[in-house]
Amino acid sequence: MELTFAAATDIGRQRTHNEDNFLIDKKLRLFLVADGMGGHAAGEVASSITVHEVRDAVYNNRDLIERYRVDHPGVQAYEILQVLEHAIQAACGAVHARAQSEPDKRGMGTTATVLLLAGSSEQLRGFIAHVGDSRVYLARQNQCHVLTEDHSLMNELVRRGKLNREQIESSPYKQYKNAVTRAVGVYSSVEVDTFDFDILPGDRLLLCSDGMYAYIDEAELPKQLAEGDIKEVPRALVDMANKGGGHDNITSVVIRIGDSGPAQPQHDVSLKLEVLKGMQMFRYLSYKELVRVTNITDMIEPAADTVIFSAGQPGDAMYIVMSGAVRLTKGDTTVAQLGKGHHFGEMSLVDRSVRSLTATATEATRLVVIRRKDFYEIIKREPALATKMLWSFVQTLGQRLRKTTSDLSDALHGDRHGQETEAENLFQD
Repeated sequence: MELTFAAATDIGRQRTHNEDNFLIDKKLRLFLVADGMGGHAAGEVASSITVHEVRDAVYNNRDLIERYRVDHPGVQAYEILQVLEHAIQAACGAVHARAQSEPDKRGMGTTATVLLLAGSSEQLRGFIAHVGDSRVYLARQNQCHVLTEDHSLMNELVRRGKLNREQIESSPYKQYKNAVTRAVGVYSSVEVDTFDFDILPGDRLLLCSDGMYAYIDEAELPKQLAEGDIKEVPRALVDMANKGGGHDNITSVVIRIGDSGPAQPQHDVSLKLEVLKGMQMFRYLSYKELVRVTNITDMIEPAADTVIFSAGQPGDAMYIVMSGAVRLTKGDTTVAQLGKGHHFGEMSLVDRSVRSLTATATEATRLVVIRRKDFYEIIKREPALATKMLWSFVQTLGQRLRKTTSDLSDALHGDRHGQETEAENLFQD
């Protein structure tokens, strides 16, 4: 997958100096946007220190990253995320120490949004570490997704349901619209969000400061990131922000992943996301949350007539049909025939009871597998995601319970009707 990139930064139309900084390190495949704050050029100092500290910390761990790039079995994705998190913490300590030693820079800080691309040229993976309200956008298959969460007062109020996004401009909190709830350097350490995801051929990525994304039309962004010479795209986005008002410093870093071409089949990752999104259990999840779920899945490909599990066996996983077909049976009776998008074995995610049915692939089939231990792990790590997923799970079980109750009622009513008819016949005889 060919990788191309370009960047641009601008003071904007309402600031006296540019406190934004960015980094592109071609060899490390490391990208960073930092939006400084603090006044008296202190923000510019904070963002500059952060760029250099993060780059140095990642460079010092390049051996680990290189081993991951060659698919070394001993290096896991979480280790790469730890490298990025520790890099931001190192920057945080350095910025805070500088502020403590220079009174005119007390309280300075910066956002830090870092993207590292690692893996082989055939199978890249993206790793994000993030603090503040800069953003990473992913444009994929003509759709736009925000892969970071704004650590801002306004976003926190929206997240807690205190107001919606349409009310921000008329809100009494408007004067605090640019206030962040997390920043690098204000304290000696900071909480860092981390996230990893598959990179697909044709992906377009944008890292930008809030002075840029305030003017972005997300419906138009995939087209803007895909068209023209890559070197011209960041400047065109900056010009657009300036035409919109340029209320703040503006920085954009654009990355393109080489296209696979129109003849290529749909990638497994896209198929997984498509199938999961269509399931009721995952219907409330955002794109980013769906990606987190795909990260815990495995893929198996049973051949025709392969038994996936048998009645009476202990269950520890849920299965989702990506392609092919599965038959569920109880003894010699066929209970269900399942195709693409259907799932089975989900009760194993919530209890340790044995399987009540036998599942058999009736043709060459591809299944997504979610194991109970991984399901529990993501629930512990992601409470917001867990709430959405478990709520959908309860709704699904409720629907099944109502259907079962209805079927039993119909069956009992049918038996009663049959007994009454038999009695009438006897009386007539």
